[in-house]
Amino acid sequence: MDDPLSHARALLHSVFGFSAFRPGQEEIVRAVLAGDNVLAVMPTGSGKSLCFQLPALARPGLTLVVSPLIALMRDQVQALTAAGVAAGSLNSSNEPAENARVMGLLRRRELRLLYVAPERLARPDTVEMLAEAQVTMMAIDEAHCVSQWGHDFRPEYLTLGNLARQIGGRLQTLAFTATADAPTRGDIVEKLF
Repeated sequence: MDDPLSHARALLHSVFGFSAFRPGQEEIVRAVLAGDNVLAVMPTGSGKSLCFQLPALARPGLTLVVSPLIALMRDQVQALTAAGVAAGSLNSSNEPAENARVMGLLRRRELRLLYVAPERLARPDTVEMLAEAQVTMMAIDEAHCVSQWGHDFRPEYLTLGNLARQIGGRLQTLAFTATADAPTRGDIVEKLF
């Protein structure tokens, strides 16, 4: 069997259409594939999303993506679906029929990536459902929101470390942000890992 990084490189080309990683991506993908918890601080536009999407496809199980931005969720799910990836989102702007469709896919374990807002994840019924869904990894976008030192603190983010344990015990956790000074990075690591 190929090593995991070789498999990831093949998916990078076949699913995402890229011939090579951007600077910093390969190191992060390698750490994720090794099972490490990761905090990645990368500039906007540098390809943070690929660093969790690619490992989600290279390994079995469901990757839960926590994002505060519904428009970004929608764009990423649309792009992944167009590339043939089983992805969905549960959020307040979905029509009830769309949320029901995504829940059905989740129950049948047909999704590879599920995007949720932190507020949705805080609901007990969502946590209960995800505990049954074979979640193997949780990727937190805009992770600076975890920190009271961050410029965009959101109290719902404080519960994510505990929710990860409820969903999957020692769930592999990835945190991505474009901005985090040293106190913010320390806060993110303390609260999530």
